[in-house]
Amino acid sequence: MHADLSRSTFRPERHYSAVLAQQGRVQLDADLNEQAAIQLHLTRALAADLIGPHGGPAGATGFRIEYVGGRHDLDTLYIHGGRYYVDGILCDATPPAPGTPVPEEDRAGEEGAGGPPRPPAHWTYWDQPDGFRDPEKPGDRLPSPAQAPFLAYLRVWERAVTAAEDPALREVALGAAMPDTAARVKVVWQVLPLSLGELGLGEAEPTKEAVRAAFDRWAERQAAPSARLAARGERPGHADEDPCLVPPDARYRGAENQLYRVEVHAGGEAGEATFKWSRENGSVVLAVDEFDGCWVRLASLGFDDKLDLDVGDHVEVVDTAYASRLEPLPLLRVEELDLPGRRVRLSAEPDGCVGRLPGLHPFLRRWDQHGGPRRKGRTAALCDGAVRVEEGEWLPLEDGVEVYFAKGGVYRTGDHWTVAARTATGGVEWPADASRRPLLRGPAGIARHFAPLALVKGEGEAVDLRNAFGPLAGLVPAADGAALAAEARARREELAAESASAQDGSQAAEESGATTEGDR
Repeated sequence: MHADLSRSTFRPERHYSAVLAQQGRVQLDADLNEQAAIQLHLTRALAADLIGPHGGPAGATGFRIEYVGGRHDLDTLYIHGGRYYVDGILCDATPPAPGTPVPEEDRAGEEGAGGPPRPPAHWTYWDQPDGFRDPEKPGDRLPSPAQAPFLAYLRVWERAVTAAEDPALREVALGAAMPDTAARVKVVWQVLPLSLGELGLGEAEPTKEAVRAAFDRWAERQAAPSARLAARGERPGHADEDPCLVPPDARYRGAENQLYRVEVHAGGEAGEATFKWSRENGSVVLAVDEFDGCWVRLASLGFDDKLDLDVGDHVEVVDTAYASRLEPLPLLRVEELDLPGRRVRLSAEPDGCVGRLPGLHPFLRRWDQHGGPRRKGRTAALCDGAVRVEEGEWLPLEDGVEVYFAKGGVYRTGDHWTVAARTATGGVEWPADASRRPLLRGPAGIARHFAPLALVKGEGEAVDLRNAFGPLAGLVPAADGAALAAEARARREELAAESASAQDGSQAAEESGATTEGDR
């Protein structure tokens, strides 16, 4: 997640069930985030165990698919509302009800004839909330009826959202600067088409069982990343020997604690894949007010030199649509600064429509690579602003932090690793074996999840591939007549015994009172 974190400590293999706060101790963001991660892991594991890989509640199962031929060759899918769980993750396709406008003054108190607007019954393929499909891109268009049948499936993943993308997260009561506070994690669901050829099915009319089995194999390949990385701190040869700045034996030479993020930019195999890195976990973002060619006017500047932009920095132009599509565009270089005007000039105009719609809240994300690995006094050139993935050797980032990509990996855009560098130890936090050799690890994210929805054969023809489950609770079975009669008889006898006991007590009290009066 792109957020200003100290580190990420949740590891399911440790089997921790809770985080315990201790009195008089420092509270860290990592502790709170681990508690949230533990609870989320337990909840989703329980849901997946009970429901299975995917399914929806009977009567409210979401994501029913209809194929509808559109005018001007723009076909679409209707995505009906409801809930569906994929690997325990809740996906809600219910469209929000539109708000009712406030009546005009001259109509105050007058009730509209039509009443409040009714919520739409479904999304479409083109307006699904996190899909951002573009009719102008051939790859986004649905297969035509002549290309049917094809599979409609659900892709689910999560990403972080900060106040730069969602201004409603800012608390205006904090003052004019309105600093951001906590970030959010968002579930992204997308309904996408998949040809039967990509599933390895050559049949014209495959059975439902064959489609399910082929999709499960395809999803397993898509969900399992093959890229692996290791990290270490290694004292560079040109390290500063001044002990007043950094201890001479420190392997990490930075002056501050950092959480490095290594993220795949363009996917593929080694040689074509690239990565970018940030010493701030990719959290340095600046909201954009306006684009004017290569010039970008920012809503505000960074809070200090370390969280601001400088000439030579590389930035990624991001908005909600770009962040949801996971399709990389070239990173741009900052060429000039106009601090009084809050403007920066980039090396080129942003590609396509990214950042052009204010409603998608565009912003710049800073990345910290200025060049590729340095060898024999020379720095390798960047590829579209990112560093080429080179496998089988240690690649220096900065200040002694190095990373190693294992051979034979296939890299996916968005996959990332985080490396905590600490001044107290002069090294980085990374798991190692008994000989202190760094271990290779798969990416910390993005975790992708998939579920089949429908086999679309043509307009009005779709074979439903969803699962539904009923409620676990049921009516308490009623006892038979004899048992009910026995219970009633026992209750009457109990009440009769209580009444007789009360009468005996009252009579005894009266006799005792009479005896006392006679004695007088």
